Amino acid sequence: MATAAGFEFITAAITGADSFSKFHIHRHLPPPTVSFQAVRIFSPISNVSPRRRNHAMPLISGGGGGGINGMGNSGGGGGGGDDDVSGGGGNDDKSKKKAAVLVLAEMGRSLESIPKDLAAAIESGKIPAAIVEKYFELEKSTFFRWLLKFGGFRERLLADDLFLAKVAMECGVGIFTKTAAEYERRRENFFKELDFVIADVVMAIIADFMLVYLPAPTVSLRPPLAVSAGAIAKFFHCCPENAFQVALAGNSFSFLQRIGAIVRNGSKLFAVGTTSSLVGTFVTNIIINARKAVDTSSAGEVEDVPILSTSVAYGVYMAISSNLRYQLLAGVIEQRILEPMLHQHKLLLSAFCFAVRTGNTFLGSLLWVDYARWVGVQKVQEAHE
Repeated sequence: MATAAGFEFITAAITGADSFSKFHIHRHLPPPTVSFQAVRIFSPISNVSPRRRNHAMPLISGGGGGGINGMGNSGGGGGGGDDDVSGGGGNDDKSKKKAAVLVLAEMGRSLESIPKDLAAAIESGKIPAAIVEKYFELEKSTFFRWLLKFGGFRERLLADDLFLAKVAMECGVGIFTKTAAEYERRRENFFKELDFVIADVVMAIIADFMLVYLPAPTVSLRPPLAVSAGAIAKFFHCCPENAFQVALAGNSFSFLQRIGAIVRNGSKLFAVGTTSSLVGTFVTNIIINARKAVDTSSAGEVEDVPILSTSVAYGVYMAISSNLRYQLLAGVIEQRILEPMLHQHKLLLSAFCFAVRTGNTFLGSLLWVDYARWVGVQKVQEAHE
């Protein structure tokens, strides 16, 4: 009931959003400057002038579905999707293409000099000029130019220039917060259950990256599926990466497609969780057996961690708990609340994202310990006098 109520709230918020003004391109706009201050090492996009900021505003759609990911997808978004079709969507595509091509001309670049998926999106008029401008800004950094060669990173960096900073936050604080959470839950049994702690931390290191990567909002540059593709494949192809992400103007997602985003990411996170747990528990069992070989008196006190049951349990936990928490974090808290308020204050925005993600990571560690004990894959060790 609580989840359904949450979706009704988000859907109502999206449907009631105000329309934004048309996108305007200034022919003599000089290339933006890039700030390489230490605090922005993971985000090369500098604070922009009011004139430059006006280009980014129409990225958000007031249509019924929302979602940055849907530029090449036609899946019939809710509400605003029908309006876009009947309201001259073809003209919008043509104006987007002209504006994007104009940006290419101002930068002295051609379609052949950029990635094929981005060039195809420009040719089809599916992305606004602001996305092309952001691509060229990111490309000025040698490191980001290298990352932009990979499609997954390209889609996420174009949607959020702080994406890499969020990855660093998540992985950087993951070890410390998860260890602290393990101690908070286990207290006097912390060292007696150190084997479980090690397994949990190893699983966290492997999984943290994917927990940021998979639910991150994207600018979709995926080509359309083949006509022979099945109905299920076509449905999930049209779903956003994040169920709550906002949309580029002229694109939208239906409520069912947003549910599909949760299901699809849940299946991916189940595979990630199960695999990372297999690695973590395997390492833990090696440590346990090494302890038995060195200290024969502890041979009867320590037991091997159940690999298969622990791995499946962790996969289920990530598919449900982690999936929902990170979808809400990336799509609602960060993209819909923090970024609109602090989009001109990158340092403050990064600080708030750091605080929220740290709290979410700590909460996830607490929930995992309770869940693992509840399903029986970890047992409370009795403290001996």
